[in-house]
Amino acid sequence: MKISNNETSGAANDPVSPEGNGPLAGVRVLDLTTVVMGPAATQILGDLGADVIKVEQPDGDSMRGIGPFRHAGMGPLYLQANRNKRSVMLNLKSPEGRASLLALAASVDVVVSNIRPQAMKRLGLDYASVREINPSIIFCAAVGYGSGGPDAGKAVYDDLMQAASGISGLFRKVDGAPRYAPVNLCDRIVGLYLTISVTSALYHRQRTGEGQEIEVPMFETMAQFVLADHMGGGAFVPPEGKMGYLRLLSRTRGPYATKDGHLSLVVYTNTHWRAFSKLVGEPDLLDRDPRFFTQETRTQNAEAIGEYLSVHLATKTNQEWLDILTKADIPASPVNDIEDLFEDPHLKAVNFFSDMEHPTEGTLRTARFPVVFGRSPATIRRLAPTLGEHTQEVLDELIHRGSGGSSYSQILPGSAS
Repeated sequence: MKISNNETSGAANDPVSPEGNGPLAGVRVLDLTTVVMGPAATQILGDLGADVIKVEQPDGDSMRGIGPFRHAGMGPLYLQANRNKRSVMLNLKSPEGRASLLALAASVDVVVSNIRPQAMKRLGLDYASVREINPSIIFCAAVGYGSGGPDAGKAVYDDLMQAASGISGLFRKVDGAPRYAPVNLCDRIVGLYLTISVTSALYHRQRTGEGQEIEVPMFETMAQFVLADHMGGGAFVPPEGKMGYLRLLSRTRGPYATKDGHLSLVVYTNTHWRAFSKLVGEPDLLDRDPRFFTQETRTQNAEAIGEYLSVHLATKTNQEWLDILTKADIPASPVNDIEDLFEDPHLKAVNFFSDMEHPTEGTLRTARFPVVFGRSPATIRRLAPTLGEHTQEVLDELIHRGSGGSSYSQILPGSAS
């Protein structure tokens, strides 16, 4: 794979490199996930150095089919969640495919699956089955609802979880109608919990030698995530007032219209407010208006606070405000469109984007792993694979490892049929 940026840098923190020594180097992950949440999580493991083997059924991950395309089956949502992986195509409903998968499971450290648990059990690929052949396995099941509740086993998607966890209802509190955030918010957040859980289990196994089963439920994870901000009076028994964080629920929170666009700013602490009120010619604001006295009074009067900011922000252009606010040390940001991110001066300065050559898709723009490690950097070692691109390579490795011996080689030709 050709790297068109930083080709000769050789730097330890080069984010795009054919070689890698990330913190998870040497860890092997069997990835039985599709759509967004699971693949995004296992891509993080791959960025951190793990060898991720993505097993796909003959029709492939459904995200392959969402365009635009240069070639069918290689859509942008798939490309952005499946780098640093090798693709193996297996028909898990066939005896040969199941045998191939179990042989792979015997050779890895971690199995991650978002296939519904009842289906995994029917296939004989559940934790109990895998543990028989690999006692130290870490087996992570991403599910919609935890196995102890009445909704266990139900299929879920990001939209359903935004509704169930209260996110859509928060929009209703703000503007009167429930809505979805225009990003796969739940998939991405729960994916992060999944990676935390897997890496924690790897650390536990290093200390104790014990593998384990992990269940990552989307509903419970998102319920905890949302309530962390919005428990409000419900945090007390009996309740001490309504639930919800008023500042976040304010209809006047912004972003605020300026003379030529919109601006996001957070006038938050007393220091911020004294500086801002001085800028707009009211240096005594915090002393004469009880709504502005403290952070708590400002939170309780969030609607009025937002209206105050809105009136003043409309008097200048974005750049005029940014220059003034920066000098006053008041946090502010322009409101970027997604297209603006490619030209953002900060992202350019930190080499966030790189152009890389994909063997079939040509030049692709990639966003590097955002965290910088001093000793074991994350890297992009390969771009998203074509369907089944590495089937023979990975299964041949099993033979060389001695998994199944010569008898195993007899099932290779039919493993994807």
